[in-house]
Amino acid sequence: MSFADALAPAGALQSFVTLCGEASWKQRVSELGARTQAGSLLGRIAQQRHALELTLARIADRTTNSRAGAVERLLCLLAHEAVEMAAALPEASRPRLRAEILAGLTGEATLIPLFHRLRTAALLRRRGFTLRYDGFAEGATYDFSAERDGATVEVVCETVSAEAGRKVNRGDWWMLVDRINPELQTWLAAHPGRYLLKMTLPEGLAGPDQTATIHQRISALLAAERRQGACNQAVLKLDPLMLAGAQAGDRPGGLPARLREQFGPEAHLAVTTNPSSKSVFVMAARASQENEVATAVCRRLASAAESRLTGRRPGLLAVFLEDLDKAEWRVLREKLELEGAVRRFLTTAPAKRVVAVSCTSRFELFGAPPPDGVPGGELRFRNPAHPAAKQPALAPAILSSV
Repeated sequence: MSFADALAPAGALQSFVTLCGEASWKQRVSELGARTQAGSLLGRIAQQRHALELTLARIADRTTNSRAGAVERLLCLLAHEAVEMAAALPEASRPRLRAEILAGLTGEATLIPLFHRLRTAALLRRRGFTLRYDGFAEGATYDFSAERDGATVEVVCETVSAEAGRKVNRGDWWMLVDRINPELQTWLAAHPGRYLLKMTLPEGLAGPDQTATIHQRISALLAAERRQGACNQAVLKLDPLMLAGAQAGDRPGGLPARLREQFGPEAHLAVTTNPSSKSVFVMAARASQENEVATAVCRRLASAAESRLTGRRPGLLAVFLEDLDKAEWRVLREKLELEGAVRRFLTTAPAKRVVAVSCTSRFELFGAPPPDGVPGGELRFRNPAHPAAKQPALAPAILSSV
């Protein structure tokens, strides 16, 4: 039976809530509820970012997970893994696990890094490895060791946000859209029609200062009824929206899909409509340079290899790519951007300690089938130059998946 087909025992979610601390859990659920119901685009982003916690909250009071869907059953099983891990730890070391859980329930943090670690451990165990949670139990720099038939590998789990490789920060983009939307509604009421505002951001978009400056530039352009405007931070061009399907709403093949086809996966898009006049205002933004998500992943790999692996045993770096959408994840795989970057990393000096790298995303965490998710649950790249690369005992954890 595969990991995805297993069932957590009854009450697993309640045991996990107890592990989190009832008060801390209830406070977090209340906070996230308020943020996601704010009615803004940032509220929708928060709902996506905290989908793990919100899904767990929906089923936490159930006494059985038999009625849960496949995603909920999978998350219940991982929550049970956390409870079992806590029980297996020496009592004196459990505060380390407790501290990580509380950190994931605070501010902008999530429980994704913890659940990535739990899922990585569960996959290795189902491949025949015996685990020691040295990170929690002994304060080791790596997370856990995995042993099979006398061969042992150190496992480091890292979570890397795609924002680290984006020139246009997605959170700041949606903050800009939230701020400009009321003005666009007023402007559309006075200027019925269909419009496309193309924005090139030479310096990208990151931080409130840049967001405020670009907001001012857009406002000034619209107020002056100009078609073009430029400064160091933005080049703006307002044209009629000449795109078939502009009135098609969110239906398949409608405006959002057509916009994505035209502007590509790296573009940031926003659509504002005025129902009374059936007017549409589209904003499409991109940086002057391409995103470097795969490069950001490799920067983290190099840092983790040097700072978290001891070098005494082969190292497996398990990376979780966060803040990706489906299109980005598919492009990284289909265009071999991620594979190429990781294989280049494996030829560098920091990679001498690394026998393999695995990569996964929330699509695998949530059990999405191909093509959204990766077959087998993770991308994996073996380092052929490592002395342990051909050890049969390690093969289930290190053999390349592509």
